Amino acid sequence: MIILVSPSKDLDYQSNIEQNSTEIPRLWEKSWPIVEQLKKYSPKKLAALMDISPKLAAENHQRNQAFIQQFTRENSRPALYAFSGDVYRGLDVKSLDPLSIHYCASHLRILSGLYGLLRPMDLMQPYRLEMGTALKIGRKKNLYQYWGNEIADLIQSDIELESGKYLINLASQEYFEAVQLKQIKVPVIDIHFREFKNGKMQFVSFNAKKARGLMVRYMAMEKTADVESIKGFDLESYTFDEKMSNEKSFYFIR
Repeated sequence: MIILVSPSKDLDYQSNIEQNSTEIPRLWEKSWPIVEQLKKYSPKKLAALMDISPKLAAENHQRNQAFIQQFTRENSRPALYAFSGDVYRGLDVKSLDPLSIHYCASHLRILSGLYGLLRPMDLMQPYRLEMGTALKIGRKKNLYQYWGNEIADLIQSDIELESGKYLINLASQEYFEAVQLKQIKVPVIDIHFREFKNGKMQFVSFNAKKARGLMVRYMAMEKTADVESIKGFDLESYTFDEKMSNEKSFYFIR
């Protein structure tokens, strides 16, 4: 099976990591025109495009100008170690054993507005570009149009390479919309997390993001190979809810 997650805005290029990689994002040739377009944006225009503060706009303007075609140890690191947001705090890759990291490398894929689709060990230069950003590239009005079928085609290729029978969706709606499902030839299972709070069943964004990472961690540690095994997920008091779930959607409650 192939597991999909979203990227994060938070990045870590400061901490020490032992992992080295020479893997280049497979859609990099299509990423570079996006970089070239972003390089044209001043900090002020970036702030308006991305609805971010002047400080963040200045930081990302610097990143865009620093982008080069070559990936080096100085300007990049493997994607799984570069992202550091809520999902990746739940996954906590630095505490995983080598076999679990190998599982991630084989089964986990990260959707990206800039890179399209990343494998965990693909080198990544720092960036900020959400999939929903209305960035025009050539005749394409936004990133959804720009990526078209290419992300889904690559996912399907990975599924076939792994002889996978399912696509497990742990990505946000914003990113999963970039996957043209007509290209996917296996069933898709959406994973949801809910919790009782103040006597009501609620969706809590921060906790749900972390739980997505915890689910990847669980699957990596258990070397999950079938969908029934996913139902055993029990980290941080989550349990599978049979009544709320069906063959296309698995709900985990705490």
